[in-house]
Amino acid sequence: MVSEKEADEGGQSETEWAGALNDDSYRTLVVICSTLLLLLASSIASLYIWKGEEGLNLGGPPSALLSWDLEYKQMTGFDRISGLEGIGVIVCVVDSGIDLNHPDLDHIQLLGWKDTVNQIGEPYDDEGHGTAMAGIIAANGGLEGISRGVGLLVSKAIDEDGEGSDQSVSESVDWCVEEGADIISLSLGGEQGFGSGFFTTDGLEQSVENAMDSGVFVVAAAGNDGEDDDGDVESPGSVEDVICVGGISRNGDVWSGSSRGDNNGRFWPNPILPRDDPDKKPEIVAPGQEVPVLVAGESSGNSWWGWSSGTSASTAWVSGALALLLEHDEGLQRENSEGRGAIQEVKQMLMERSQMKDGSSGHDDYYGYGMLRIDQMIGGVSDVSKTSRSHVANFSEVKFPEENQVSDFINPTRVPPVNSAKPIEWLELTSLTNPIHRLKDATFVWAGVGSSPSEGVPTSPVGTVGS
Repeated sequence: MVSEKEADEGGQSETEWAGALNDDSYRTLVVICSTLLLLLASSIASLYIWKGEEGLNLGGPPSALLSWDLEYKQMTGFDRISGLEGIGVIVCVVDSGIDLNHPDLDHIQLLGWKDTVNQIGEPYDDEGHGTAMAGIIAANGGLEGISRGVGLLVSKAIDEDGEGSDQSVSESVDWCVEEGADIISLSLGGEQGFGSGFFTTDGLEQSVENAMDSGVFVVAAAGNDGEDDDGDVESPGSVEDVICVGGISRNGDVWSGSSRGDNNGRFWPNPILPRDDPDKKPEIVAPGQEVPVLVAGESSGNSWWGWSSGTSASTAWVSGALALLLEHDEGLQRENSEGRGAIQEVKQMLMERSQMKDGSSGHDDYYGYGMLRIDQMIGGVSDVSKTSRSHVANFSEVKFPEENQVSDFINPTRVPPVNSAKPIEWLELTSLTNPIHRLKDATFVWAGVGSSPSEGVPTSPVGTVGS
């Protein structure tokens, strides 16, 4: 038999053993948790270093932005073509610069950079507008640009306060031509030079004329004064043969701020000759309300994506589409055409192959010849080429999906709650000579799903932005 003393000693040993076991389990659990926390922290630190960013946004653009982007691409026919990315075409963006540290732009190797403001040798964007416009054309990441395979030139003509001059933009346009651009994208505008339409006394308008004489396409914004319109589109969009772009919303209507064209002519305050087809202004409309854009790091408050309303975005959208057309038909590119021949051919195409608004049979002073339809333009290249010049595009290389033409813009995605972002005005710029304005695009920064909205650039919204 076991004595009481032995039993007590045995029980005590078992108790001590159980306590020791509990202590070991606790230590093991602490070690495991600590290890997991260290792994998580090191992973976040590695991502932070790898991304090279001041802040992290690992979730990508909000689903609403992606949905809006898809809707606009469906409206304008981009979902009906494949095999084109703008390869071999050079686009020059004249704006506030470019933020190549943006995760959607870090693949880009610029073909050239010029800073007419501060003469800094490395690319940067201390205002943000240029990054947004370049992203519409060439982004490849969370958002995908219209023509992400283009060769990109960027000239900074706008300073950190959103100000610039006629001279700085004119110098930038001249540089684009010298560097071999096929397309110059100008998401800006200003007052027309005296005598515009007869002759020009304006330096920027003269540079634009010279660029087009060299076979370079110039795409420019109609302007954003539609709610208090001065009667005509802004310069240099007003110049004959420039492709002037107005804005539309996701339901296909004209964006409320898009400027109208004066195509009947006038004598005062600045003489304008009546315009004839295919040169009536604006020539075309493209996405201009709540267009998904990239946000430069220096102005984003660690937010990489947002949306912008204004004909600036419309202009970049058309510039990207034009790059696809020029890739598809190399005969339209600068080195393969003479003078303005290719420009005039494309303008005829815009008049004939844009999607007119319901009930229209010709040009509309707000809606132009219609909404951009890149699928119809590319589908019409062969027909035009056969009759107008010897070069015939290799139409068989472009693939068209079999689905029917989309009309999803009839039921557009709704705008998210107003507390998901805050409006930002791109500041008006003043010029030392003929005034040029930074187009007053209302721009929103999206802090990300579940995040608080952030704003890092001047506020005070202009106009109404919403559905």
